[in-house]
Amino acid sequence: MPSNMDLKKMMEWCRVPAEELENHPDSKVTVKVFERKSEVSVSVGNMMANEVLKDQALGKPTRWILPCGPMGQYKVFAERVNRERISLKNVFVFHMDDFLDWEGRPYPEVNNYFSLKANMMADFYGKIDPELNVPEENRFFPSIYEIDAIDRKIEELGGVDTVYAGLGYKGLVAFCECPNSPYYSVTEEEYVNSRTRIVHLNEDTLISLSERDLGGFVQIVPPMAVTIGFKAILSAKKAVFMVTTGSWKQTAIRVLMFSEPTVEYPATLLPKYVPEVLVLTDTETARPPLGEGIL
Repeated sequence: MPSNMDLKKMMEWCRVPAEELENHPDSKVTVKVFERKSEVSVSVGNMMANEVLKDQALGKPTRWILPCGPMGQYKVFAERVNRERISLKNVFVFHMDDFLDWEGRPYPEVNNYFSLKANMMADFYGKIDPELNVPEENRFFPSIYEIDAIDRKIEELGGVDTVYAGLGYKGLVAFCECPNSPYYSVTEEEYVNSRTRIVHLNEDTLISLSERDLGGFVQIVPPMAVTIGFKAILSAKKAVFMVTTGSWKQTAIRVLMFSEPTVEYPATLLPKYVPEVLVLTDTETARPPLGEGIL
């Protein structure tokens, strides 16, 4: 599908220096640039722990949408939970997505690349002391066998408090990507009301996943996924983007900051519908893709 982005504006955004991203007067989101990407993990892990403590003090539940990647924040969070004996009994977790094989079926739940549920069980829940952990009945994974379960539960709870998310190369959140068929289009209204669904991954996502995780071995990247929809994501009061993968995301950050809402970069819908949107990144990822002397 051809791009409808304003190329002139994108070139202007992609020249904004890293040091000007924070507090930029035209930004639709709040940006914080850290020197090292490890500092983003520490900041978000502490943010998660503090959110639970604040909600406990107010006597209210904590309702999250969480990604399986980035992962560094979960180590920081688990360490604080275990050390400070923070109970997670009133936390509800909705997991963003999971891979499916070419026939649209889930992979075996073993702790490897192909089962995101298995990874979260090992590297999130598995790091937390059992007596403090999120109750099993409060953990919700998207499933092809109960496709509407997550949406029903989020509606029952009245939405979520915080979405913690990565940001895709073309602005995906979870596996909610730009529809790329030449034969149909999806309006903004349709997209913001999208529910949990099964998707074929876009080719650029397959390539970016293979480059980042598998040394370019694109042939074994799972071609399909089950993903939470934007109706659930946009029910949040706050969204926190963790963006630390270098040059792959330098343009996407700027599009999120400056663009009007567009399904071509789905993340741009969040500033319109979510009251508070934060982008936490590192100096390498914050660098402008169009440096001095380019174009």
